Amino acid sequence: MSSRGISEIVLIVDDVARATRFYEHVVGLELDQSSEEWSWFWAGEPGARQRLAVHRGSLMFEEHSSFPEGERFGRVHFAFEVDRDRLEEAVARVKSSGVDVYGPVELDWMSARSFYFYDPDGNLLEFWSPDPEPVQSGR
Repeated sequence: MSSRGISEIVLIVDDVARATRFYEHVVGLELDQSSEEWSWFWAGEPGARQRLAVHRGSLMFEEHSSFPEGERFGRVHFAFEVDRDRLEEAVARVKSSGVDVYGPVELDWMSARSFYFYDPDGNLLEFWSPDPEPVQSGR
């Protein structure tokens, strides 16, 4: 496999300031840098090279897309991994912001629990939490 992980996800948004407030205060991501057209967040530990960006405008090479203008980038779904002992706190923060949260959904096939919600631009977000590892008793 040549991939070492996801470096960044860029979402096209209508209002960068609104999206910045949402991802910082509702989702709880740490803001790295921001301008009128871009905001970058750490999606994992700060400095760990996993980032999410929100952007107003087109992206590089958009003119080469096979989709018509205005439809070249669409709504997406992605998940943030949240430790089980912080999951309820994360969900409560989203709910207290007036955002509808759906779940919990028990994902038995991957031994995880998830909650889902939408950002202001219609992207489906997920707080995904793997089941805690069973404690092994020593013999």
